[in-house]
Amino acid sequence: MPGEREVDDTARRDGGAVLPLRRPPIRQSTTVRSDLVHVFTTFVRTIGVWWPLQPMSIGGDRARTVTIDEYTGGRVYETWDDGTIAEWGRLAVWEPPNRFVMSWLNTPAPTEVELAFTALGPALTRVSVEHRGWEHLTEDQLREDCAAPGGYSTGAYSDGWAAALAASVDVIESTLP
Repeated sequence: MPGEREVDDTARRDGGAVLPLRRPPIRQSTTVRSDLVHVFTTFVRTIGVWWPLQPMSIGGDRARTVTIDEYTGGRVYETWDDGTIAEWGRLAVWEPPNRFVMSWLNTPAPTEVELAFTALGPALTRVSVEHRGWEHLTEDQLREDCAAPGGYSTGAYSDGWAAALAASVDVIESTLP
């Protein structure tokens, strides 16, 4: 459970120090009935269509689309109705059609998101997300609201990633060649 503490046996022998339990990453995955290249390409290029901007954006009602710059160092950002750009993060790894890793700036302290795409067959692909780096946040920051109340501590980020992946499947499968 996020925020729990456990005693490390080595520390107990060395004076009884209590160390914080590592805050586990959020992991979600889904399967898409399509080939790997189509899934990756459509996921990235249509994120502005399927990403649930309401409620999962910085700009709220002003947010209009999301864009991924398709190269290492590229931005992931939302664009508002007045042209304002709100950056979500930068691509640290860009390995199409298998994965990308980005910084995530939409948390109280930066975290990291990895999206991996794995062919399970000629027309079946697993899309997995791992959102990690929660150990960089304080207990209060872990409880801060995100798109839903309660933040990491209540599972709101986990629910948000599940909703985003589900939304992507609908669009990807509706654009099959």
